[in-house]
Amino acid sequence: MDYRIEKDTMGEVKVPATAYYGAQTQRSIDNFKIAQDINRMPKEIIKAFAYLKKAAAITNGELAGLAPEKVKLIGQVCDEILEGKLDNEFPLVVWQTGSGTQSNMNVNEVVAYRAHVLNGGQLSDKDKFIHPNDDVNKSQSSNDTFPTAMHIAAYKILMETTIPGIKKLRDTLAQKSREYMHIVKIGRTHFMDATPITLGQELSGYVSQLDHGLKAINNTLAHLSELALGGTAVGTGINTPEGYAVHVAGKIAELTGLPFVTAENKFESLAAHDAIVEAHGALKTVAVALMKIANDVRMLSSGPRSGIGEIMIPDNEPGSSIMPGKVNPTQCEALTMIAAQVMGNDVAIGIGGATGHFELNVFKPVMIYNFLHSARLIGEGCVSFNDKCAAGLEPIEKNIQAHLNNSLMLVTSLNTKIGYYKAAEIAQTAHRKGQTLKETAVELGYVTPEEFDAWVDPKTMVGKI
Repeated sequence: MDYRIEKDTMGEVKVPATAYYGAQTQRSIDNFKIAQDINRMPKEIIKAFAYLKKAAAITNGELAGLAPEKVKLIGQVCDEILEGKLDNEFPLVVWQTGSGTQSNMNVNEVVAYRAHVLNGGQLSDKDKFIHPNDDVNKSQSSNDTFPTAMHIAAYKILMETTIPGIKKLRDTLAQKSREYMHIVKIGRTHFMDATPITLGQELSGYVSQLDHGLKAINNTLAHLSELALGGTAVGTGINTPEGYAVHVAGKIAELTGLPFVTAENKFESLAAHDAIVEAHGALKTVAVALMKIANDVRMLSSGPRSGIGEIMIPDNEPGSSIMPGKVNPTQCEALTMIAAQVMGNDVAIGIGGATGHFELNVFKPVMIYNFLHSARLIGEGCVSFNDKCAAGLEPIEKNIQAHLNNSLMLVTSLNTKIGYYKAAEIAQTAHRKGQTLKETAVELGYVTPEEFDAWVDPKTMVGKI
């Protein structure tokens, strides 16, 4: 491989001749050979940096005397990053400095050196038109840029992927709930027969879970909208012009189309990441709901001949390499694995958030890496489960009716007529003798056939629908 020599404050470093990054990026590549093929800094973070670097350049041009031609070039490269044209120039892994300094410098170097080339220079030039620190990183520190990128990336993925995915599944389940509200089935508690419910009522519980999950996510957006940029090293704003923090946040809001504002307290936004912890807590809540929903669906659809078999879900692919014709609830399995992963991610984020010492939290990369992982998994997982499972969910009314008629818990409706103990005797005797409730109730002399038919009607046991 051909190399060129780049310098930083520690000396000379060999860098691939055609790479737009420089010495500090190469040092990180060399010093952190940890899962470099699978755990690169997420693209969402790199794009978030592009937004903030462009906004910072514009603001520095207006408030701090950055030359117009430099502002233009920096913005041009940032646009290329947003378009994905420079993706290969960001090779650093999550497992680096906890402040994300090396990824900040990776972006600074790529923007500076690419801008130099766009201005007619060569990568091999010792003196470049735009400097990574003095120009691209002007009025900034890694300590305020990385948390700013975290919030931009987190807010965007929630709005663009997570919330739409959850809403899609929620709306499908709501439609199914309305459609099947009249289908009376047996309820189950403790995995045992309980009093009747309608299939629509059962599905409505899932809808409510997702509604509350969406509300929880939306409640976190205000905190996520606060940006640390302008706090620089420790939150005091050293080396920034007057009005910089408010101005640059406004520019980021303009560029992203999202309601970002400057953080009310920069010390909090550098030293703690409670907004990320809080927002991921909402994602964990959704994951818990999805685990429950997916498990219910796969149990209700179990069989097809020897399980509960009350609903039918789409057959998507063969389920066994040895058992011909077997089909499995694979979308349910994928969604429950996603839920488990999100719950695990929450542990890492909680530990990271709790370990911010003094003026800087140094678990930033792992926190946002896990956050973005969870947000994407939930959003795309909900879409997959919706399209390949929930949208095709249908009742198997024959089985539903058979289970309903066979349930001993219909006797509950006799409590107010003959009392709890006599009703329990009917159920226990019927179970022991293998008889129907009606046969046993009449045999014991507690009701007449006509009274039983009038009082034990599943349709009157499901409340108002």
